Amino acid sequence: MDINLIAKEVFEIESKEIANLSNLLTEDFEYAVNAVFKTKGKFIISGMGKSGIIAKKIAATLASTGTPSFFLHPGEAYHGDLGMIEKDDIVLLISNSGETDEVLKLIPFLKLQENVTISMSGNPDSTLARNTNYHLNIAVQKEACPLQLAPTSSTTSTLVMGDAIAVALMKLRNFGDVNFAKFHPGGSLGRRLLTKVEDVMKKDNLPVSNKNSTIKEVINKITDGKCGLVVVVENNAIKGVISDGDIRRAMEIDEASFFALKAIDLMSKDPKTIGCDEKLIMASELMNKEKINSLLVTNFDNEFVGIVQMYDLGL
Repeated sequence: MDINLIAKEVFEIESKEIANLSNLLTEDFEYAVNAVFKTKGKFIISGMGKSGIIAKKIAATLASTGTPSFFLHPGEAYHGDLGMIEKDDIVLLISNSGETDEVLKLIPFLKLQENVTISMSGNPDSTLARNTNYHLNIAVQKEACPLQLAPTSSTTSTLVMGDAIAVALMKLRNFGDVNFAKFHPGGSLGRRLLTKVEDVMKKDNLPVSNKNSTIKEVINKITDGKCGLVVVVENNAIKGVISDGDIRRAMEIDEASFFALKAIDLMSKDPKTIGCDEKLIMASELMNKEKINSLLVTNFDNEFVGIVQMYDLGL
């Protein structure tokens, strides 16, 4: 048995079904998306079984991309959780057959409360489709399951239709990476876009020297500072920077006169700096552009206040 061939067959079957979804789109998709975009309420997603699992993912995607949304289990809803649904909310009901009893039981309440309803099913003539404001057809001709029993292509199509709704809403809302980061502050993107340089920079026991410091003093500062560099400062203003690489190169060039050198003889006079209120993404971009691992940090008065290094960014 060729296991890889089986996988390729599954990919082929499901990709064909996904591609066919575009042929099933009607004006209901546009109407449904616009209704969600304009509502002052939430977008509630409900489904049973495998459809319920996909509904949870769709709700999570929507919530993280700017559309207030949550999953509501139809069984729990019928036994008290209908109170979670307010009049301005829009409800998406998912059932591949369009005849799932637990889902259909919600319709009388939703009609009574006059909620806008959207359905997702593989049968546009189903009870569910006929009793909702908008219907999104997710019909598939073939499941990837060889028995044609386990939901495979159908759940994938459901998920893709949900993604299409989420992406359409993102574009209508002009939802960008900064917006996304606000909902994902714990992730690397959120950290880069929301965290400021001053939040992660080294600001205590900074390796600082003056322009007349001896080479021995400079080396000791680099060792004690554990940043691989020393900053030459005068009246809190940055005059230059000396890296451990500068030290090694100076020693190789003229070992005999090496210990006669002072900080002013070694320092680079145009070090790269960044403001303390800049975001980490700016620090990352600058470091990558300049191919360096450290930036000197200045405050609003252009005074030296810290050092931020690549490993501080947590990327």
